Amino acid sequence: MNFGEKLYELRKEKKLSQEEVADKLNVTRQTVSKWETNQSTPDFDKVLPLCELFGISADELLSGNKKEENNTEKKTKEVEIEEEKTPSKQEIRRKSAEVVSTSIFIYIVAVALLTIAIPVLKMNPIVASALFLCAIAWATARIVKHYMSIPKLEKTKEEKRENEIVKQINGIVGAICTAIYFIVSFATMAWYITWVIFIINGLICQIIKLLFMLKEEKEDEE
Repeated sequence: MNFGEKLYELRKEKKLSQEEVADKLNVTRQTVSKWETNQSTPDFDKVLPLCELFGISADELLSGNKKEENNTEKKTKEVEIEEEKTPSKQEIRRKSAEVVSTSIFIYIVAVALLTIAIPVLKMNPIVASALFLCAIAWATARIVKHYMSIPKLEKTKEEKRENEIVKQINGIVGAICTAIYFIVSFATMAWYITWVIFIINGLICQIIKLLFMLKEEKEDEE
């Protein structure tokens, strides 16, 4: 950006006319126009008044270096602000523990209500099942939303090892629950209700995950 373009830009930022700039510098409007079109440059004694008028340094007026520096500083600050917005591992673990624990509570309450809704409360089976599924869907949606919204952070070797252990334990629990489901279902022929075992399986898996998260948080605090 040359001097004339710079002067024109500064004048527009201040919302001043050429006449107003000329009056403040004791020159003619034509002189200001020539400066902006690079037909001439201001005398040395007009540089300081121009800087004072626009609130800039002589270096910025003549070369624009300061503005470029400010843009760099602005970008640096934006990066720093973005980094500050990124939660730490400990904060993510605490939030995850909160979401998982409350969701587990919703699972337990839903299963408990389902077991007493029909025989004890004499509730319509369809209504009871609908309420149960809504509660399960709500708890599951909370967990899915949380884990989809948190940023991906680099895991340590210890964290990777614990994740593998959790997967193995959950796999074993899933196999056991599946076996129990078929055994109980064939023994009682109550297929309409035995599917709750899979909900219990999911509940157990979340509890295992929660225990490991609490363990990691405790280790970090120590």
